[in-house]
Amino acid sequence: MSCLRRHIERIAIVGARGQMGALFVRAFHKAGYVVSTLDRPYRPNGTDETIAAALCGPEGPADLALLCVPVTAMREVAQMLAPHMPAGAILCDVCSVKVNPLAQMLEAYDGPVVGTHPLFGPVIPEGFEPRVAVTPGRETGEVSETGAAGGAAVKAVSGVFARAGFAPFDSTAEEHDRAMAVVQGLNFITTVAYLAAARQTPGIENFRTPSFERRLEAARKMLTKDRELFQLIAEDNPFLQETVRQFTAYLDLAAGGDLDLLSARASWWWRETA
Repeated sequence: MSCLRRHIERIAIVGARGQMGALFVRAFHKAGYVVSTLDRPYRPNGTDETIAAALCGPEGPADLALLCVPVTAMREVAQMLAPHMPAGAILCDVCSVKVNPLAQMLEAYDGPVVGTHPLFGPVIPEGFEPRVAVTPGRETGEVSETGAAGGAAVKAVSGVFARAGFAPFDSTAEEHDRAMAVVQGLNFITTVAYLAAARQTPGIENFRTPSFERRLEAARKMLTKDRELFQLIAEDNPFLQETVRQFTAYLDLAAGGDLDLLSARASWWWRETA
């Protein structure tokens, strides 16, 4: 097993013409990194020559390969890149789920692997802290048995994002996917279920209140532009069905009239700090 490159200066962005790939090309270049790019290395467009050029170009071998590709392409892309990865380089992704993509990278590549998830899209809202979850995969040897974050590869990747102005934090693949099963998966499922149920009410379009309009507007982009993305993310999250079952238990409480209990638990989000 080759030694991990602890000091990262050269980064290869795979999927560089996508919205997230382009965001990181700009951010890392601005932060002073040497950035090489590879657009869509999927068969039959990807070739050994184009991949090797991005990972081992004239300015030296990449220290980090960041895969900004759809979750459905992760396995294929990781397998295509693995034979060309420079010794000790870190293989990393930005998928919205972590358990399965990490497993696919670990299967394809025997070097250091780290997972990340930027908790924002290609346009970061003003005032929003651009947090990035960083999850361990493999350092220079065995995969961590505890799944604990904080190894050299994780710290190196976190350092890259911090230097580029983002806010990285340590997580694990399971912790991440359990949280995103709620934040993305359950949000999508409850939104579509609510609006589908509302559609069944005769004349409901005449009773739009300001709060209902806000809910419709919040759902518009999710359902008209990003529906396929949210469906793919939900389907690839191994904890979504468990999360949905937990949610239905709360609906049962509501059906039983325990609204005070539910309201008290929901108020946790606005609890006073000590």
